[in-house]
Amino acid sequence: MTALLTSRPVREATALARTTPGVLTGLALVLVAAALLAGLFTSLSVQRRGESVADLATRSGPLTAAAQEIYRSLSDADATATGAFLSGGLEPAASRQRYEADVAQAANALTIAVAAREPADVAAPDSPLATLTGQLPVYTGLVETARADNRQGLPLGAAYQREASNLMRTRLLPAAERLYRSESADLSADQDSASGVPWVEILLSLAVLALLVLAQVFLRRRTNRVFNAGLLAATAAAVVSLLWVLVATVSAVKDVGDSRDEGSAQIDVLVRARIATLNARADETLTLVARGAGSAYQDDYVQVTGQLAALLEQARSLATDPEVGNRVATAAADAKAWTLAHTGIRAADDTGDYVLAVQRATDTGPAGAAGLFDRLDRDLQTAIDHTRATFGEEVTDASRALAGTLAAVTVLAVVTAAGAAAGIWRRLKDYR
Repeated sequence: MTALLTSRPVREATALARTTPGVLTGLALVLVAAALLAGLFTSLSVQRRGESVADLATRSGPLTAAAQEIYRSLSDADATATGAFLSGGLEPAASRQRYEADVAQAANALTIAVAAREPADVAAPDSPLATLTGQLPVYTGLVETARADNRQGLPLGAAYQREASNLMRTRLLPAAERLYRSESADLSADQDSASGVPWVEILLSLAVLALLVLAQVFLRRRTNRVFNAGLLAATAAAVVSLLWVLVATVSAVKDVGDSRDEGSAQIDVLVRARIATLNARADETLTLVARGAGSAYQDDYVQVTGQLAALLEQARSLATDPEVGNRVATAAADAKAWTLAHTGIRAADDTGDYVLAVQRATDTGPAGAAGLFDRLDRDLQTAIDHTRATFGEEVTDASRALAGTLAAVTVLAVVTAAGAAAGIWRRLKDYR
């Protein structure tokens, strides 16, 4: 080993490295490597951030919306089916159309969710999609049987309707909620990925700038020349690259943060409030369908309406848009009025006046339970649509903020490396 280190080629290389040309050559290699390395890391960071933003727009965002639609449509289908059952054999055409639209929308959203996954994931026994695709036809079959029996005046229809609602509550809605939570987690992960601060890339860029400044100080002391055009160009390119990344990243991070605060976070609360509304309506009507055996539904109604009040208060505190705030305030007022209408339903049913209780439950007037429920549901849907549009706008803005950044960073990294190499090469020629 000692002989190798003291061999003539090694001694010559060591001696050359100690000369000014050798030092300049090493400096050039360090500057070029640092510029390209910083450019590579920054480009990869920008690319990952852009992909996360793109996923928000094309994958996790739409899939979360599809999961929300599955959850909402199934809840509304159950509430509508039980409400229509109370009408007796002459089911209102509007109720029938609403139920069929809910089932169709749930099936369409299921198709979107299934298409985005591997077949093995869908077919897994514990997959929420397997439960939803397998049990939805069973549910609709039970509802149709209940509807047919009800049309013929057969008491068995109520049992089928309760069985259908029980299937919805114990199998379908829990599966829909699991799917929604899974998609929401993916959405949140994409937002976190797109809003992270690129500390490593910033530090690397600052390190490149520091090396360029030190190189110019070194050359000035060795050559007595104040300016080096190549190194100045490299420094300018590095500064532009750093500023470009900072401006684009800060803008994108702000937009993604707004997509969470003004979009997805509010949507989540509003969706849960709407589902609580639908569940409460199903409880209200199932209490009457059960005819004297609906105490469990009434207890659930009390619990769910308590959750609804808390969710509406949370939605009010989160609202950043006046229109959304107004809709939530209106929804809260409608919820209170609905509670009063429900008290009238229970008073009639508890005193044995079942016919009056059904009339009050199906009353679509401004002060009727059905009318107030519909108005509350519309208020929440309008608020959801508004916040969902805001989410889309913010994600689009984030995508625009990053547009061209990847190409710019790549080109500027090459310019930085080339400028540094050219600047050092000009000084090396002085020693030839």
